[in-house]
Amino acid sequence: MSFRGVVVDLDGTVLHGGSPIPGAIESLGALREHADRVLFLTNNPTVPPAEYADHLRSLGVEATAEDVLTAAVATIEYLHAEHDGERVFPVAEDAIVDQLRAAGVDVTEDPEAAEVVVAGYHREFHYRDMQAALDAFADGDVAFVGTDPDRTVPTEDGLTPGSGAIINAVAGVVGRDADEVLGKPSETTARLASDRLGVPASECVLVGDRLDTDVAMGEQAGMTTVLVRTGVSEDEDVDAGDVSPDYVVDSLADVVDLLD
Repeated sequence: MSFRGVVVDLDGTVLHGGSPIPGAIESLGALREHADRVLFLTNNPTVPPAEYADHLRSLGVEATAEDVLTAAVATIEYLHAEHDGERVFPVAEDAIVDQLRAAGVDVTEDPEAAEVVVAGYHREFHYRDMQAALDAFADGDVAFVGTDPDRTVPTEDGLTPGSGAIINAVAGVVGRDADEVLGKPSETTARLASDRLGVPASECVLVGDRLDTDVAMGEQAGMTTVLVRTGVSEDEDVDAGDVSPDYVVDSLADVVDLLD
């Protein structure tokens, strides 16, 4: 295979928690020799791109903030495009709220003042957050946005609840689905990824560990897709699912062999 752009998921593909998956760091160096650009694309909305880039560099990976696209960045881009200047009430932890504020989003702590509710990863999610969501949607004319659909997140200690669990909890209590959920596999995120790479989707390969987010986005965008077995999705999921990766390999290291 020959591709100008490579999109690489992080959690479950390059990292487990903050630790590199065996062989991943060396493989990233080899991938850069095969492509014009490598973009790291993650549904983790809590870590800003600059911090991800710092961590990757500490592991020996060449990376800048522009090389990292997160679900929070995609959410911010969407809010500026579709709800610019509107008051946003977040049901999310401080790491996400801080990024919204830093990007100029008009964040309110008053649910009744909300014009948009943004739900995302929240390790201290509480009954009072569901009450606040009910209060925010009381008049019915409020947009509902999710940062990303990941119900679980792979860590060194196994799976933990992700943003999708929070979004689903809010959706259940207010009786409506989110109007837009960013991150993978959303069209907005796919477009942002292609823009960052600067090449058509047809000339990109996407590597990730989830069928329903990574592979689904790549498939919808027209990218070649590779599923790795180091994260969430397993072979039986491929057999039973509606999303079919072009390749299934053990780890990121095997992607280099495909490119060779």
